[in-house]
Amino acid sequence: MKNSTEVTHFVLLGLTNDPGLQLPLFLIFLFIYTITLVGNLGMILLIVLDSHLHTPMYFFLCNLCLVDFCYSSAVTPTVMTGLLVGAKVISYNGCAAQMFFFAGFATVESYLLASMAYDRYAAVCKPLHYATTMTSGVCACLSIGSYACGFLNASIHIGDTFSLSFCRSNVVHHFFCDVPAVMVLSCSDRHVSELVLVYVVSFNILFALSVIWISYTFIFITIFKMKSTAGYRKAISTCASHFTAVSIFYGTIIFMYLQPSSSHSMDTDKIASVFYTMIIPMLNPLVYGLRNKEVKSAFTKTFQVAK
Repeated sequence: MKNSTEVTHFVLLGLTNDPGLQLPLFLIFLFIYTITLVGNLGMILLIVLDSHLHTPMYFFLCNLCLVDFCYSSAVTPTVMTGLLVGAKVISYNGCAAQMFFFAGFATVESYLLASMAYDRYAAVCKPLHYATTMTSGVCACLSIGSYACGFLNASIHIGDTFSLSFCRSNVVHHFFCDVPAVMVLSCSDRHVSELVLVYVVSFNILFALSVIWISYTFIFITIFKMKSTAGYRKAISTCASHFTAVSIFYGTIIFMYLQPSSSHSMDTDKIASVFYTMIIPMLNPLVYGLRNKEVKSAFTKTFQVAK
């Protein structure tokens, strides 16, 4: 990474400068972060402890919960600190590290959701061949590939952003070091860097969404051909949680990154960012847990054993 900047640190403006809102927002985000930690780490523990959940679907869900925990933890503690002390100073390297881990884990989540869509396709459309299609080796490859693509993407963004010169303002109009918010501070010509950002994000989103779209096209075709009402309901129930998570995640990501920088509104971006950095990691274990009978059953058994 070529460092040609005179800036040694950045100042994060945070969500609001209103002293009357800072403590209430801190308490709200503390509650959200606590639910995120308990929900995701609890789901991981539940899947590890219950042998009935040692299936491909829950293997991917376990990884999804780990990723949600990691990328929420890369951002939320910084936000809460900023609300307590006002403007938050973050070092140049700290900003780069936060950007790297957030971009990396967010991209891993994108590819994990695509892997889970393929898993649902195999379960609904090829149930007799499911065991031979989704072997432990295939699941491991899909998972490792998701992490590899995620951190390759993060490395590209870090190199793209921090190869620019930052010689004027160091005030980031955001509550964390997001790529567009930091890139706009550069005094270099950032046209090429913005194109790289859009193209790389577009590739990752479109590739993952294509896998999800194709998988669900075949799933819906199979479901509509089902003559059994019980089979129809089971197939819908199997896919409902995943489809909900996909819709929420990709909706906010597309809104944030696939628009030209001239159309970005910092206030609007902050609201969208709160949604996908804090709300989504909290919702995923709830969506999967509350809508899934196997998870509820495993939780009940584990709770009874603990008592």
